Amino acid sequence: MSSSQCIQNPPSVNSTCGSGSVQELGGFQTYLTGPEDSKDAILLISDVFGCEAPNLRKLADKVAAAGFLVVVPDFFYGDPYDVNKDLQSWIKSHAVDKGFEDAKTIISALKIRGVSDVGAAGFCWGGMVAAKLAQFDYIKAAVILHPGPLTVEDINAVKVPTALLGAEIDHLAPPEQIKHFGEILSGKNVDSFVKIFPGVVHGWTTRYKDDDESAVKSAEEAHADMLNWFIKYLK
Repeated sequence: MSSSQCIQNPPSVNSTCGSGSVQELGGFQTYLTGPEDSKDAILLISDVFGCEAPNLRKLADKVAAAGFLVVVPDFFYGDPYDVNKDLQSWIKSHAVDKGFEDAKTIISALKIRGVSDVGAAGFCWGGMVAAKLAQFDYIKAAVILHPGPLTVEDINAVKVPTALLGAEIDHLAPPEQIKHFGEILSGKNVDSFVKIFPGVVHGWTTRYKDDDESAVKSAEEAHADMLNWFIKYLK
């Protein structure tokens, strides 16, 4: 992920925000929120800025209010991206393939807790992890939001219902590419939903400013689309 869009508008992390709690799950420090006896769980996979981003935790709480157990693991082992670091060096230490393996560990831990069905949503870096999960039956449904670089091969391999939410202004996942991915998905025997949000940039769903009414509205629209997708396939 070489585009500067990936690291624009970094959030102010806050390990104490949210109505849930940080617990150990599958060997990972994980933000958990929602009914812990729920049989339906949603895995939210962060962008490079990690699991302590306040807007991500607020979104987790919002999804949890619909009756899901929501988990936001620290797949960066206490080392989220810092804008003072070199992004490419950081990416080499936090490969998407490793995130995919870690996500499988979390899903296994959820199943041990009694969860029956898992959905996964990912943002930027996390979107690439969610795309890999969607190629197997580890999850029931996926939502990929403004992902990092994906390939036609990634999308061709998708096996579960998948929603793709893209930004109109995004060099990492241009709208033309997202639409093409949608065409591929529509030709497969799998349900899909593709939407391009006008006037927004990469990262808009979690890196908006609370005092920007238009940005909040676009983010909340994407959040609703994501939640409805999971309600459709997990409830």
